[in-house]
Amino acid sequence: MAAGGRSVACCAAVLLAAALLLSAPTATEAYDSLDPNGNITIKWDIMQWTPDGYVAVVTMFNYQQFRHIGAPGWQLGWTWAKKEVIWSMVGAQTTEQGDCSKFKGNTPHCCKKDPTIVDLLPGTPYNMQIANCCKAGVINTFNQDPANAASSFQISVGLAGTTNKTVKVPKNFTLKTPGPGYTCGRAIVGRPTKFFTSDGRRATQALMTWNVTCTYSQFLAQKTPSCCVSLSSFYNDTIVNCPTCSCGCQNPNGSNCVNEDSPNLQSAIDGPGKWTGQPLVQCTSHMCPIRIHWHVKLNYKEYWRVKITITNFNFRMNYTQWNLVVQHPNFDNITQLFSFNYKPLTPYGGRINDTAMFWGVKFYNDLLMQAGRLGNVQSELLLRKDSQAFTFEKGWAFPRRVYFNGDNCVMPSPENYPWLPNASPLTKQPLTLPLLVFWVVLATLLAYA
Repeated sequence: MAAGGRSVACCAAVLLAAALLLSAPTATEAYDSLDPNGNITIKWDIMQWTPDGYVAVVTMFNYQQFRHIGAPGWQLGWTWAKKEVIWSMVGAQTTEQGDCSKFKGNTPHCCKKDPTIVDLLPGTPYNMQIANCCKAGVINTFNQDPANAASSFQISVGLAGTTNKTVKVPKNFTLKTPGPGYTCGRAIVGRPTKFFTSDGRRATQALMTWNVTCTYSQFLAQKTPSCCVSLSSFYNDTIVNCPTCSCGCQNPNGSNCVNEDSPNLQSAIDGPGKWTGQPLVQCTSHMCPIRIHWHVKLNYKEYWRVKITITNFNFRMNYTQWNLVVQHPNFDNITQLFSFNYKPLTPYGGRINDTAMFWGVKFYNDLLMQAGRLGNVQSELLLRKDSQAFTFEKGWAFPRRVYFNGDNCVMPSPENYPWLPNASPLTKQPLTLPLLVFWVVLATLLAYA
């Protein structure tokens, strides 16, 4: 009896442990505190029925505040629920046709059970385009470029249901950019999408609409970070570099990086990783494609000034529509910004304004050139001091978190930050010119009194 009781207790303990394990959050959870509601939503709108299926418009909306899909663009995939085929597409194409040997006469565009879709390139003939297509798979954020924050294509599906009750929702949606990072939920039948005429006087609606939500996880996207942060200040000669091996370590033979003056630079750039988007970085101690440098530049009586420099160490990538997100408690007092666009982010329901998004000015510095002499962009911020919180002590003047293109950057360890020297009180900081002029004028008046 006692043995039976122990056996039951043991089984109960095992079941409880299994339940806790299954209910615990995973390491790949995609929640981001700076963009808690960010996602890419896929809407699958059936617009008309055909003799053996339907025609649908599929649209991806980027609802992420600061994470976009850059070159070489998105790849969307799914698994058909039955034996569907794709007769034709407008605005996109599949990467493979698959085995269509059983079809006589008209051959489908794709017969694969699990097709992969890619966007068409700019310059595609107009008869192969629809609205919001043909951007090489690039989807910007609503904050930076609302007009290009969606991507669409039209698909004609055959061997499918021809009514709302017989059609089947595809399964196992995947979104790659082109690597991993996004996890997509199952397709959910939602309220049919409404479409309004240009004058707004008539509304039509889809016959049926499915919604799929995809969220991003940096852990899934890559095992190593893609950017790091270095620090400096006017009140200390110390330059705090990015932590060593922030984005991986250099191989002993240097095979995973290249020096700018290397005679084999061009052949390395054109190597096998060129078409897969694999970074080729300049050999550095941190080995990151991107470095953000935060320099506390000047101190005024009521303001202080920061210089931000973004340097590209990737020989294979020009970063178009780049963006930078920085968290700092004094960002509710940004007074002036030079040569960057700026928008405050309020991830905490508007109660705290300590997060800012920066991006380049169009046709000026919205393109971050690949590694080399021109491979950097920079700007300066002027911030009004918060009399109750402002200090240069204990690293307060440096950012709390930094993101580049949506990826969290590696910060130096706090104990290495430039510290304020004890012999340099704030009253002796530079740029006290108005006070100096006052004393000079006063001394002159006293001399002639």
